[in-house]
Amino acid sequence: MENITVKDIVEMTGGVLLCGDENTVVTDVCINSKEIKEGDLFVPIIGENVDAHRFIESALETGAATLTSEHDGVIVAEKPYIRVDNTQVALQRIGEGIRTRLIDVPIVAVTGSVGKTTTRTMIAHALAAGKKTYQTEKNYNSQIGVPITLSRMSSENEIAVLELGISEDGQMDTLSYMVRPDMAVVTTIGVAHIEFMKTRENIRKQKLSIIHSMKKGGTLFLNGDDDMLQDAVKTEKLTCKTIYYGTENWCDYYAKDIAYHSDHTTFTCVHGVQQIEVKLKAFGKHNVANCVAALAVANENGVSLEKAAAYMESYEGPRQKIIRADGKFTMIDDTYNASPDSMRASINVLCDMPCDGKRIAVLGDMLELGEKSEEYHRDIGRYLLGKPVDEVYVIGELAAYIKDEMKQSDSENIRVFSFSDNEEAAMSLVAILQPEDVLLVKASNGMHLNELVSILKSS
Repeated sequence: MENITVKDIVEMTGGVLLCGDENTVVTDVCINSKEIKEGDLFVPIIGENVDAHRFIESALETGAATLTSEHDGVIVAEKPYIRVDNTQVALQRIGEGIRTRLIDVPIVAVTGSVGKTTTRTMIAHALAAGKKTYQTEKNYNSQIGVPITLSRMSSENEIAVLELGISEDGQMDTLSYMVRPDMAVVTTIGVAHIEFMKTRENIRKQKLSIIHSMKKGGTLFLNGDDDMLQDAVKTEKLTCKTIYYGTENWCDYYAKDIAYHSDHTTFTCVHGVQQIEVKLKAFGKHNVANCVAALAVANENGVSLEKAAAYMESYEGPRQKIIRADGKFTMIDDTYNASPDSMRASINVLCDMPCDGKRIAVLGDMLELGEKSEEYHRDIGRYLLGKPVDEVYVIGELAAYIKDEMKQSDSENIRVFSFSDNEEAAMSLVAILQPEDVLLVKASNGMHLNELVSILKSS
């Protein structure tokens, strides 16, 4: 935060200063009392299980000030207390206030059902080839995370790339209003959070509402490989400038001549008469499309395709990790999260990677898929049947439907095993894995398959 005082916070939130000095300087926002630093404004969020108001006193031993929605009247204390009606809403108003102060800093907002974080980090990396770039920290892409992200922007930033994630109707309007993006990128329309948003058509509508508060003359980037976005301009009656990216040759920016090597991918990025060779340390057609999005956004912001492409050679992805140990197997650690779309994409990565041994998929439950959860898992089973995978290990009650679907087919090419927990599966894998094998580990974060990865790495 730059030049922000308690008085500014009061004005942004519409709160009331109950005690303390209004000239107290605030340097950052914190919602976790265990992480609070000197100069922080503590924002106690009322969660489903914990009301962080109970940590105010301990937080203020270090922090500068606090918001509160549980105190009326006058409080006599050494440090400032600001009374607001709702601490989460107040936090969002702080985000809006900071964005207003830094309205001249262009923002690229990134959303989608799958690939938000990877695309956001790729865009930020490509832009950094020519601009001082700020981007979302950690996974701060929610109703609480986005205002924290905004509060940490600086006037020294030449451009910012912010990730916006939603799980319910209407949330994107709140985020877009806070961010007021100059450009927006929509990666995919999948079934993540379909339990709450019901249909892909509604998910598309909610994701595309990212443009509702986009600045006049802004640009929307859409993934031309996604079936729900290909006709979005017509279906959703979009009137803003739209640029398509992907691997289809009708896109404004597209990839051709994709080739997978032992430790990288190469392709040619085409835009009009320009054809630029790209080397990327990531695998999968979906990551090629993500990289094309990054190159497109960079080019549209004045960083040439040549310069951005050269810079992308040093990109290291935050999600999908390729782990190679001398004398051991190769492992694709993709345990951060999973949905049907990302699961299929990761299976494709497994199949595309050069492999002299067995290709093995270790798959756990995909969560938050609602009443069609069984169907989505069975779809993955059917998808695997047409792939060059030698063995499949499933972990969890829902993942068992993957095995069940595969067993119902006449295919005898893929061996399928099921396990009740990560340790049991890991011990079985340790016994059979060979140095030439390639292993994919993928599930929703709640399945904790990172535990399995840790066992295999230390075996």
